[in-house]
Amino acid sequence: MHRIVKAALLPAAILLAAGLTPARAGTFKDEALASLATLEKKIVGLAEAVPAGKYTWRPAEGVRSFSEVFLHIAAANYGIPRVIGTPPPEGFQFRGYDKQTTDKAEVLEKLKASFAHARKAVEALDPADAGKPVKMFGSDTTVRGACLRMIEHLGEHLGQAIAYARMNGVVPPWSRK
Repeated sequence: MHRIVKAALLPAAILLAAGLTPARAGTFKDEALASLATLEKKIVGLAEAVPAGKYTWRPAEGVRSFSEVFLHIAAANYGIPRVIGTPPPEGFQFRGYDKQTTDKAEVLEKLKASFAHARKAVEALDPADAGKPVKMFGSDTTVRGACLRMIEHLGEHLGQAIAYARMNGVVPPWSRK
């Protein structure tokens, strides 16, 4: 029952987070692009706000550092779109991607490029294909479901990065007055 309620409420939550209401919403593609833009602005803004010296900080041993969280997001922004028809760049290596660098400028460059890739993938979608079946992580879903999973994944790690930031005295840019 909990899964049914969650599945029913997730699209509405995504619309509200993106500043859309069902009456103003467009196609799933429009909604996904709006949510992606909102999450990109927040994630990149937070990555820019975190001091370079904190990029190696982690809350505990065995838990991702700031740089690893941001690079994990970037890797997923290349990986999830392949499910909906946009492969990662030629030669992209997922294994170890989150540990490639702790340099803030490099992390930001990779993060921004990954969002451009994800946006391009969603822009390339035909809204008529929303219900087209696809496989994702060994499970059956649809193109729409894969897009929702991408948005959900970004939201999960935005929350993680916010917690990390607050633990380090960094106020998210959109929360400042």
